Amino acid sequence: MLKLKGCFTAVVTPFRNGKPDLEAFRKIVEFQAGNGVAGIVPCGSTGEAATLSQEEYLAVIRTAVKAARGRVPVVPGAGTNSTSRSVEMVKKVSALGVDGLLAIVPYYNKPTQDGLAAHFSELAKATRLPVVLYNIPGRTGVNMLPATVLGLRRRFSHIVGIKEASGSLDQVSELINGADPDFAVMSGDDSLTLPMMSVGARGVISVVSNVAPAETARMCELFLQGDVSGAAELHHRLFPLVKALFCETNPIPVKYGVSLLGLCRPEPRLPLTPLTEKNREALEKAMTAAGLEV
Repeated sequence: MLKLKGCFTAVVTPFRNGKPDLEAFRKIVEFQAGNGVAGIVPCGSTGEAATLSQEEYLAVIRTAVKAARGRVPVVPGAGTNSTSRSVEMVKKVSALGVDGLLAIVPYYNKPTQDGLAAHFSELAKATRLPVVLYNIPGRTGVNMLPATVLGLRRRFSHIVGIKEASGSLDQVSELINGADPDFAVMSGDDSLTLPMMSVGARGVISVVSNVAPAETARMCELFLQGDVSGAAELHHRLFPLVKALFCETNPIPVKYGVSLLGLCRPEPRLPLTPLTEKNREALEKAMTAAGLEV
């Protein structure tokens, strides 16, 4: 069973001349696996999944599984704003040797809580793999409430956790208070990882760990070991970098940051555009200040 604990990296999808650069992606997975992360999440929001064709999407996931070589679990993003298409996607991805699925709240069409429950029920029925829910109201336009999440967990034991990015510690506390001990809440906001862990979250599905995997993994590890002051020290060291990585729409800045490490080109796919010159300088300074070699 998938262990949701520590730092999972929501990895970028590198492009070269408009096409997925699978060789660069292998290097990114190797970099992550070699720096102590607990898992990788390809083809999420940070991986620009919404812009990938089905063939590209499946190719990136196959590459992730092959490059990871069982060293870290691979939990790809799966889901659209169409339940039927999401079910089809879940079935195809489940056959690729992945360790679980990260299923986003449907975006744009703003379903009710009953609609969310019905949507995720259909996804859960379509796979035996562990399913991690993904609540990010800022991108989807709707907040999946704790009662909906907990109801789904009671019905489907393989819904094993949630990436919670509502920004509400009250909501996190309500989830943890109502959930059984085997259900994991993971931070979906890098700046809130430590505060969320202080009320019971198990770790983070992270953007900043694309450029600082060892540091982010260590922060989570220290907190889980009871070294709160050590974790807080790393939190404060990484905090300016986290803010810099969201100076423009994610993953524009982090993809530029990964390029500074020599792992890929800083090329997003339209409608996202490259990081502006002004923000490039600020990000480079933030990475240097965090102790990263650029």
